Amino acid sequence: MDRDANCLEATRSFMSSVWREGSRAINLIAISLLCIVGIAMALRGHRTLLIIFGNVERQGPTKFTSYDIMSATNNYTTMLASGGFGSVYKGTFIDGSVAAVKVLRGGVSAKRMEEQFMAEVGTIGRVHHMNLVRLIGFCVEKDTTALVYEYMSNGSLDKHLFASEKNKNLAFEKLHEIAVGTARGIAYLHEECQERIIHYDIKPQNILLDHNLHPKVSDFGLAKLCSSEKSYVTMTGLRGTPGYAAPELWMPFRVTHKCDLYSFGMLLFEIVGRRRNLAGNVPESQEWLPMRGWKKFESENLRDLITGCGIEDKDEEMAERMVKIALWCVQYKPELRPKMSDVVKMLEGSMDVADPSNPFQHLMDEADQVDSSIDGGLSTLEGTESSICNSTRMKKQRTYPDCRTRKCFSCRNRDSNIGSSRYERLVPFAKHCAKSFYPKKEKKRR
Repeated sequence: MDRDANCLEATRSFMSSVWREGSRAINLIAISLLCIVGIAMALRGHRTLLIIFGNVERQGPTKFTSYDIMSATNNYTTMLASGGFGSVYKGTFIDGSVAAVKVLRGGVSAKRMEEQFMAEVGTIGRVHHMNLVRLIGFCVEKDTTALVYEYMSNGSLDKHLFASEKNKNLAFEKLHEIAVGTARGIAYLHEECQERIIHYDIKPQNILLDHNLHPKVSDFGLAKLCSSEKSYVTMTGLRGTPGYAAPELWMPFRVTHKCDLYSFGMLLFEIVGRRRNLAGNVPESQEWLPMRGWKKFESENLRDLITGCGIEDKDEEMAERMVKIALWCVQYKPELRPKMSDVVKMLEGSMDVADPSNPFQHLMDEADQVDSSIDGGLSTLEGTESSICNSTRMKKQRTYPDCRTRKCFSCRNRDSNIGSSRYERLVPFAKHCAKSFYPKKEKKRR
């Protein structure tokens, strides 16, 4: 009995010691787990900060509050640019990182604002490329709708292309690099995304330059997603900027992603010329630059155009290549325009550039038709003018509406010898005939 009692006591003592040690082990494990959780939470908090300030590029855009936007922009102090959809301000966040804050407001309907906001977040917010501006975050609140982009310290390309002569400090080789980078960004949108993205508004104002003058395509407010398998997209309204927008965007034709190629071609012409395609303040620009480029190419005299644009001899071959590529990009029929990836290869020199066909043949054909119609119409009007004048004098001498005498326009013209031009003489005469021989019907009296 004593032995059993001793054994039982020894067992209890052993179990108590095991329990105490086990409790210590459990406590140690619990403390370790708490430490791990704390470290994880700290890392998570740090990661959240990194996302907010744009250092984790693989994450989606961050949602900011209106207070964040107001604080970053110092109550909208420094404006970088303004447009129809709002203004862009310079913003500085807590960690010192700088961003461009685009605030959508003022003069824009709620529907249009929503469409632009959804277009930008739904397109650029889901893609990443070195030649596309990065969307950091956004804000959607009752009184504030804003988009936060990475800051591009050298502004937009148009400020460098269209600056005064003393401020044009970009070498042509650098402009060529900008053209190549822009083409790469558009090629990524068209051919490398899961869903093709059509930008619709490629122009110098939407090409931004960072501190190293690397180009990035921006402003996706008109952009649209479409399946890569679809050959065309459905348009619900006019898009693009006159002078850069493809003809099919303004006509009842089917629209494809090739409309961006046309806009890029117009951009190439402006890069080569370092001026707008039609600038009234430059004497040699009275003729549309793309048309002038075609005429010089057709006459095998591109050197004249390039020399006139102030391009040095060492860059002549590069400039000729760019003009030929631009002529391919602005072809009237979209199916004749090359793929954007082929444009990149041609600009880089890894693909030969074939001689382009005339992209403006349709304009020349229409001009010939108009000229022949005008000539025929003027001949008819001149014959009709004489007979009607005699008829009116023989009858009641109908008074020309703006005439102080009782003579028709052609009679006054012969008497006063005014308006020797056929157009100056016949256009008012045509209006006179329309009012004289097609009077408004009088309302019947009840």
